[in-house]
Amino acid sequence: GNVIEKGACSLTIVKQGILTAERAASIRSRQEGDDDYEIKEGDLYAAAALSIVLHSRSPMVPTFRSDVRIFSVKKRNSNSTNTDTDTTTKMAWFGGGADLTPYYLFRDDVSSFHSVYRDLCESHGYSYQHMKETCDDYFYLPARSEHRGTGGIFFDDTPATVESMEFVKGVADLWLPSWLPIVNKRRDVEYSEQQRQWQLLRRGRYLEFNLLYDRGVKFGLANANPRVEGVMVSAPPLIAWEYNHEIQEGSAEAELMQVLKKPNTWV
Repeated sequence: GNVIEKGACSLTIVKQGILTAERAASIRSRQEGDDDYEIKEGDLYAAAALSIVLHSRSPMVPTFRSDVRIFSVKKRNSNSTNTDTDTTTKMAWFGGGADLTPYYLFRDDVSSFHSVYRDLCESHGYSYQHMKETCDDYFYLPARSEHRGTGGIFFDDTPATVESMEFVKGVADLWLPSWLPIVNKRRDVEYSEQQRQWQLLRRGRYLEFNLLYDRGVKFGLANANPRVEGVMVSAPPLIAWEYNHEIQEGSAEAELMQVLKKPNTWV
């Protein structure tokens, strides 16, 4: 369309997965301090995720990404000799987040976006600052020493409770309210072919992150007979790479890169 060049909303459900040694180790590494439940190879798991990615046509409108997900593990107790439900332990965690990937920096847009999710976190008793820093840390390309975008919030391994469920619902409810005001301000701003090419170069970084670092992509492709098209549906529709691209000092592109190299405090 005129605003969204490519949009994808994906629902993924896994009902009877079996943890591999690598996947179990990855989960254990994020479960520090939880000695009551050790994730092991062979444990059964179930997962569900709802995600949205909106790649804007205009380089003046940022790409928006968000997801909410739940992951549960069921294991037989070590002293069990049967498969009755009384002999199993179940644990479940929520994860998710929301973030912006702008191509040109409009500071008030980024601040308003962060304000929306700060207010959500505070209304549910969660630390916005912690989730903001986690988001910055996660969407980072170490080979480039830069972040993918201007962040938002990111959370993982949050114990599934009635209270945390309400927070997760709140994240999903804010998908459009957090992004549409920015769209309405910037959708009609004129842009040049050079600015469009910059957008495509930055989209190349977006794809680099997905292929090299994103846990969700790695998780999806590691399954037997993976749905490759579904896993890669969040990829931008068009990208560009340019060898040793040089950015003019003092340009709008350089202003963006300063923030991507060193994340700001937005609210």
